[in-house]
Amino acid sequence: MRKNTYPGKFIVFDGLDGAGQSTQAGKLKDYLDEKKQKLKFGHTGVHSTKEPTSGLIGGLIRGQLTHDWKSSPECLQLLFTADRARHLEKEIMPLLERGVIVVCDRYFFSSFAFGALELKQNWLFQINQNFILPDITFFLKVSPKICAERIRRNRYEIALFEKEEIAIKVWKNYQKLGKKFKNVYIINGEKPVDKVFEQIKTIIDRKL
Repeated sequence: MRKNTYPGKFIVFDGLDGAGQSTQAGKLKDYLDEKKQKLKFGHTGVHSTKEPTSGLIGGLIRGQLTHDWKSSPECLQLLFTADRARHLEKEIMPLLERGVIVVCDRYFFSSFAFGALELKQNWLFQINQNFILPDITFFLKVSPKICAERIRRNRYEIALFEKEEIAIKVWKNYQKLGKKFKNVYIINGEKPVDKVFEQIKTIIDRKL
């Protein structure tokens, strides 16, 4: 894994399903759009994106997560890696090169945290080793029980990894990743949405 050397900044949100990454990523994009003139470095805009992508490979991944089809854990993680490689090549890196701030909902941390339930983490690191590291990563800390309640309340389809007992193990993996990687901030995601974002905004204002 290599440092981002492009002019643009790469910011990632990750965590358990139902923790609120999409909501906070959206709020950060709006905030950065508003504060463009006050940031310490010149950037040419803010772009939001997510993984898995909406492309062909991302569609295959979502189909497996919602039980439309099934493959081995290795196959699923290789699909994630292929989708990520194309995501970086065709979307993220060209934008970073132009000085755009890219805010991404999920990245390879999800592969490490969820994939390690069935696969060796060293192998997962190996197949992701050529990808760039985010400049800032936020892990939203929300208890598995609360995540499960949010998912049941807001979604009809429960995906492969969205079960409370599994989520407990996954969050332990996220905690380990928070110690392994630099520039990772664990945020209390159980507060009201605006209070959660206040924590994020404080870090963004200090780092950017």
